[in-house]
Amino acid sequence: MARYTGAVCRLCRREGTKLFLKGAKCYTEKCAIEKRNFAPGQHGRDRKAKIVGYGLQLREKQKAKRIYFALEGQFREYYEKASRSQGVTGLRLLQQLECRLDNVAFRLGFAMSRRQARQIVRHGHVEVNGRKVNIPSFQVSVGDEIKVRPNSQKLVVVEGAREFASHQAAPSWLSIDAANLSGKVLALPNREDINLPVNEQLIVELYSK
Repeated sequence: MARYTGAVCRLCRREGTKLFLKGAKCYTEKCAIEKRNFAPGQHGRDRKAKIVGYGLQLREKQKAKRIYFALEGQFREYYEKASRSQGVTGLRLLQQLECRLDNVAFRLGFAMSRRQARQIVRHGHVEVNGRKVNIPSFQVSVGDEIKVRPNSQKLVVVEGAREFASHQAAPSWLSIDAANLSGKVLALPNREDINLPVNEQLIVELYSK
């Protein structure tokens, strides 16, 4: 399966903003943006070009892709489905990304980052409504119960995840049972619940051309 395997801090530096890809580290002085807030590469310090128009739209799309670790084709499919559904296209796009199983596992505190949550899902440690699901992009629905499998609860490290969760407000669209490593989807997230540095309207404008 295709996936990004490089250093994730380079992605934050390329976008010039924190994408919160390393969990609790992103809130400390060790964050790459705090230490080297310029684009990666030999000429990173010299890249001062002003980004306008298409460049802005592209950067917003790349930020969203990198935050959720979605592939280009996957992301295009999310947009196409959002454009065909009722409601605001940009919000529907973000809701689909938020309802990925790896993201929900991250939001529930099973992992310190979406990347770690993706690994937990791929290794078969998570179940949805009592059935094992090992597909990170699996779309959860309202009413679904997500849980760390009983035999995997000793293997999943959640201490760091809980520390990271202390930096964030608990998602209002999820109910969390930390003691049993489980949670339930109460509703689709509102835009206020998706606290990410992404302007979804620019993404819609990019794909609408």
